[in-house]
Amino acid sequence: MVQSECRLLRGLLGFICLLPVSMSATPDLCVSLKTVRDSLNATLRRRFMKMNFPINYTIQVHYEEVFRLRNISRLNMSNEEEPVQQRDLQDLWLWVNQQGIKRVLRVLPERHPTRSKYLSKLENLFRRFEELYKQKNPIDEERVLPERIENIWDRLTDQYYEGWKSVTPKSILDNCYRTMHCLFKECFSKEDDNYDYCEVLNWRKGKKTT
Repeated sequence: MVQSECRLLRGLLGFICLLPVSMSATPDLCVSLKTVRDSLNATLRRRFMKMNFPINYTIQVHYEEVFRLRNISRLNMSNEEEPVQQRDLQDLWLWVNQQGIKRVLRVLPERHPTRSKYLSKLENLFRRFEELYKQKNPIDEERVLPERIENIWDRLTDQYYEGWKSVTPKSILDNCYRTMHCLFKECFSKEDDNYDYCEVLNWRKGKKTT
């Protein structure tokens, strides 16, 4: 009995010793997201998504693909019967912004500098982040989405949906950048940082706009 308990204890200690190694090998979601953020800085957005397009140039996107801080605020409004989880909003953010990049790529000629020098690389960064995100957040087949979230997904994936809106290419990435900081703020905020990334007025003050 004593020998058996000793073997069990040695095995448990061995597992504990290996645990930090396993944890350190786990993909760091925030590192990947910060790489996306670096490619979304204001200088690159302005250069490739504004200066490389004609003045007042717009593209057509679905209404629900204009995903702004105000959308997050409205979806987060108290509903005790069907509360919206952060994961629901993060899923929407990821899908909407990948789709937005694809919509811009579809209108660009193959040799357009925004395609070759910027958007194609940004699309690959999003793919890498998506892989890590899905590893950390596996799909829960039994989860029932709140009705307001389910309705958005239905419209986003309906090939016959005609709710179109004209937007500038730059505004797609501007919204992506700001909502990213709101929905994944644990990756960007510091212990002494009381800045509210989800507050629209804070962004208008020009403080966190890079």
